[in-house]
Amino acid sequence: MMKFKIAIAFFMAICTQSVLSQTKTVNGNVADNSGSPLPGVSVIVLGTNNGVSTDFDGNYSIDNISSTDKLVYSFIGMTSQTIEVGDKTTINVVLEESAESLTEVVVVGYGTQSRAEVTGAIETISSKEISALPVTNAEQALQGRAAGVTITNSGSPGTAPVVRIRGYGTPNDNSPLYVIDGVISQSLGNINANDIETINVLKDASTTAIYGSQGSNGVIIVTTKKGKTGKTSISFNTYSGVNYTTKRYDLLNTQQYLKYANDAFGVVPTSPLSSSNNDTDWQDEIFQSGLMQSYDFAISGGGEDNTFRFSAGYVDQEGALIETGFERFSFRANSNFTLGKFKFGETLSLAFNNQNPESSNGGRSLIEHAIKSAPYLPVYNENNNGGFQGPSNSLDGQDAENPVRIASLGNAENKGVTIAGSIFGEFEILQGLNFKSQVGLEHISFNNNAFVPSFNDDSEGATHSSTFATITKNSGTIKGITLTNSLNYDVSFNDVHNLELLLLAEKQDVTTETLNSNSQNPITDDINQVSNESSFLQSQTIEYEKIGYLARANYNYDQKYLVAASIRRDASSRFGKNNRWGTFPSLAVGWNISQEDFMTDTKWSNLKLRASWGKAGNDKIGDYQYSSTLTSDFIYPIGGAAVGTTAAGLGNPNLKWEEKTMTNIGLDLGWLNNSITASIEYFNNTSDDLLYRVPTPLSAGFDQNYLYQNVGSVETNGLELNVGYNDFEGDFTWSASVNLGTSKNEVTSLGEVLQFLEGGNFESENLQRISVGEPLFYFHGFKTDGIYQNQAEVDAVFGPGQTTVAPGDVKILDLNGDNQINADDKTKIGTPYPDLIYGLNANANYKNWDLNMFITGVSGVDVYNTNIYDLEGMPRLFNAGTGVLNRWTGEGTSNSVPRAGGAPQNTQASDRFLEDGSYTRLKNITIGYTVNNESFSKYFSNLRLYVSGQNLITLTDYSGLDPEIGLSTVINNSNYELGIDRGTYPQPKSLLFGIQMSF
Repeated sequence: MMKFKIAIAFFMAICTQSVLSQTKTVNGNVADNSGSPLPGVSVIVLGTNNGVSTDFDGNYSIDNISSTDKLVYSFIGMTSQTIEVGDKTTINVVLEESAESLTEVVVVGYGTQSRAEVTGAIETISSKEISALPVTNAEQALQGRAAGVTITNSGSPGTAPVVRIRGYGTPNDNSPLYVIDGVISQSLGNINANDIETINVLKDASTTAIYGSQGSNGVIIVTTKKGKTGKTSISFNTYSGVNYTTKRYDLLNTQQYLKYANDAFGVVPTSPLSSSNNDTDWQDEIFQSGLMQSYDFAISGGGEDNTFRFSAGYVDQEGALIETGFERFSFRANSNFTLGKFKFGETLSLAFNNQNPESSNGGRSLIEHAIKSAPYLPVYNENNNGGFQGPSNSLDGQDAENPVRIASLGNAENKGVTIAGSIFGEFEILQGLNFKSQVGLEHISFNNNAFVPSFNDDSEGATHSSTFATITKNSGTIKGITLTNSLNYDVSFNDVHNLELLLLAEKQDVTTETLNSNSQNPITDDINQVSNESSFLQSQTIEYEKIGYLARANYNYDQKYLVAASIRRDASSRFGKNNRWGTFPSLAVGWNISQEDFMTDTKWSNLKLRASWGKAGNDKIGDYQYSSTLTSDFIYPIGGAAVGTTAAGLGNPNLKWEEKTMTNIGLDLGWLNNSITASIEYFNNTSDDLLYRVPTPLSAGFDQNYLYQNVGSVETNGLELNVGYNDFEGDFTWSASVNLGTSKNEVTSLGEVLQFLEGGNFESENLQRISVGEPLFYFHGFKTDGIYQNQAEVDAVFGPGQTTVAPGDVKILDLNGDNQINADDKTKIGTPYPDLIYGLNANANYKNWDLNMFITGVSGVDVYNTNIYDLEGMPRLFNAGTGVLNRWTGEGTSNSVPRAGGAPQNTQASDRFLEDGSYTRLKNITIGYTVNNESFSKYFSNLRLYVSGQNLITLTDYSGLDPEIGLSTVINNSNYELGIDRGTYPQPKSLLFGIQMSF
């Protein structure tokens, strides 16, 4: 038996050697159907990694080929071909343009459609556009790329931008729904932008209503990159650079400050430091030039029945403010397999985040503290506990905090881990009839920790000190599971009737668990752990469930006449049994005029008219609001303080869905083979049964002083325009596109209970209001008309001896004419969102050189600049802007800056603090060079070097550090913080150098 095995092995070895000895070299040329050679075509032996690419003349030569091998020829935009070698040594191939390149495929909800068949309002952003900017959050890359999509960025690394699609339509959460590879996600903050293939923004009812209760604010669908059949491809991208800010407020120096303190407030600081000739520029102390770097590696490929792509990324960005930054490690694996009629696959991503957020104290940002700090004070003093120097109120006459100490003493970290992915299987039951099942998971865990040791800013009796260390530890998990089953039937008959039917059932479960704790340690600064000393401990578990059923039908006649209809039923655990279910229908029609016979000999390559109508729901409120609840940490005034349980608040079992009815009319244009393209959209959205927290009287005796009710309606309408030009002929090619979007909203009803709602508190006043006939969250305050120059002007308004207002105070208009200035004279003074948003993207290529320039901006937006309160308000002694040197000191001396320490109305909410926040910004400019040297082509299939700059030029009349007011990192954000600059973290400029290579 052993001899037989040896003989068999010897025979197989001989046969193998014989086969190997029969390998050969195959040569040839690859061209398109016009005969033009195609450079860069992949030629690979099927099932192996043996492959080459065609040269600039379309020629190739591949070795070690046997007669039984098959060669696969593939090129982007072309239909791949597989050819058996046989006895041939020369194989010339003509590749045909693929149908998919002629008809763009657009990802829509639960499927795809060709662009020609789309009846809804959809914007597509390509991977090239997404990766053009060095961003830590993929949402940032959407700014200016899609008409009607407003992105408001924050300069703080790792902070998510505010994303709004077609403006504001509700006083509740206006955030869109995010779907990544079919899985509902919390945001795009944990995805590597280099892993994204496309982002599709769904804006109207026909595209968003299929998501029912989650589609009312628009939908952002992300498709990540997948592997392609053919040779294994390896890519590596990296960039490194610096980000910085250049704009500063013009503040008083030491000499100016001491004179101002004495002249304006009669304060002469007696601290020895006031005569030390020190002159600290506190803005320079808190700003820095931060380094940024990114590395991205990916490997992809596949065979006839499978594809794969694996990637890893690392990004590290230091902030423009000291002690701020963001770091992320990300990993992704996507794979797909086909076994006969069965397809299955998975997506898996893993991200580790670490953010160092901006520190604050007393509800004030670092920038506000920097504005107010006395310039003669040094930053550091090693004799003080903590090593920093601050004011002493008795000696310095003020109590501004040392911003460097706030940022540097101790540490703050927000750490997170996100695991997200899906597994799907699809089976073809009959031709055109497919059943698909998918399970999606998103698991987010976070740990937000802060530690501040004890300190004393002045040994002579500091205004700011702490005799104990403060420890804060907040942690939690968010676990979301989505199960989707669908049955899809796609059929064509008589060559002109095309029908697609979809039935779908979906269930989503989200569980959120949090644990918040803090304590003090008066003994040591060396232990960063929570204890029972002056401690607080609270935990919470919230469960949210939603189930939905969808039926959809898409029909077109010869791609000329298009009809799409859907209906979705959703149930949400956020409503009681009375109104748990909601129904959300949609209908859309389209006419491809360019497909008509009478358009055959025209220059119109695309002319399509679209219209859609439908409803979507919104359940984005707190959980369990339909039911009365209890709170267990209520402090009763019994025996000093007794902790017990009490009724948290009333429930409303009749709460029902907030519904948005959306109407959209669109026109798509293409001329001269789509060299010139355009699209125009008009939309009108009405949100009814608004869900809102209606205040309840304190006398009701509940800990929670509000009750959720359905209270009113908001109408939003606007126009959107996209125009593009493409010139791809000759050595010099270029393209440009511009998009414009408008959006206006009006509150049409607040029900029978409410007259107005307000928020955005600053210095004990609410800055924003909601009322019927006005837009959401408009700025509410006094209108002003300069400065009272003499007593006669004061008496003309108030009458002799009737007021504390004096010459030098701000002149507030008496709008109701009652000779009094009070809250009745407040009115609408501005709105926090723009009349127009726009973006311009231009690309140019000359041989190996490429240029990209991207401009974005907004117009007609108001910003409430609270920094003016600190720079020119002068309620008491702090450092200030140089504008106070020109304050009113007598008749005719100033008509813009009032007297120091004047009447309270000088600092009350008014248009004095309101500014035009319009801006135009050079968001990105990139110059690249692709190396085509033959010595490099042996090792690289692509090698590109580039330099890039972001935010280098901003044109604006806004006096603050940045007209783009992002999320505040200081206070709890809400819609009532729109457009309020509280010393908001400005966006930095950046310069970087990068390399892109593939093998």
